[in-house]
Amino acid sequence: MGSLEGKVCLVTGASQGIGNATAIALAKMGATVVMVSFDQVRGEKALKEIKSISGNENVDLLLADLSSQQSIRQLADRFKQKYTRLDVLVNNAGVMKWKQEFTSDGIESTFAINHLASFLLTNLLLDLIKASAPARIINVSSSAQGMGKVEFDDLDGRKKYSGIKAYNQSKLANVLFTYELDRILKDTGVTVNCLHPGVVRTNFGNNDSLFFKIFGTLMKPFMLTPDKGAETSIFLASSSQIEGISGKYFVKKKTEKSSAISYDEMTAKKLWEVSAKMTNLA
Repeated sequence: MGSLEGKVCLVTGASQGIGNATAIALAKMGATVVMVSFDQVRGEKALKEIKSISGNENVDLLLADLSSQQSIRQLADRFKQKYTRLDVLVNNAGVMKWKQEFTSDGIESTFAINHLASFLLTNLLLDLIKASAPARIINVSSSAQGMGKVEFDDLDGRKKYSGIKAYNQSKLANVLFTYELDRILKDTGVTVNCLHPGVVRTNFGNNDSLFFKIFGTLMKPFMLTPDKGAETSIFLASSSQIEGISGKYFVKKKTEKSSAISYDEMTAKKLWEVSAKMTNLA
């Protein structure tokens, strides 16, 4: 891992878990790290810890509710007011909702937070990212993408909802978004890749399921630590080994094939068009 002195990195979901471990590592490499957190208390605590652990004072905290498109737009505006470049964007934040919930925009929460938030934030910051080239975009997906299917006729699960299916769909959407964005960004000097971090020992997904809490407790000894889970994100954000490599799916810092449907360009283009409409992007 090389030095990131002079680079500006934005990491969503940076106050805990994989995002926190990613932010710490990037700060240790000398980057200016901008953390995005939903919770102010947790975010400020993580901010102090990252500065202390990394010895880097160039760590900032921006608060945002990634379930709200208005909040995402405000986040992008605040970032652009404070920073003139963005070298690395890590779209890390994610949720799993066992019970169906809808955001203030009227969109099913898992799809809104796991896919549309990354889609909207990336597009709002894309001009700045391109102006900072060579630059990198990293989308944290999951091996669940392999079981995903984009239900264009029922993205919100209003006809029939399943927490697992909603999650799998959102993780496939991360990969489709990555590949379509790679095609769009050809010859711009900006690379975009996605990854499966592994099964990581965090509080992810256990907020509303007794079964998941019990299952998670039993499986914890076999799960990766957040530090191990963050290794591929950190690698994609900083390693010179993948300079110029784009439009790939990584597992354990190596490229792997994602699901067959993820390579379907018509599906990716349709998802892009639907996502643009759902986020009111021109």
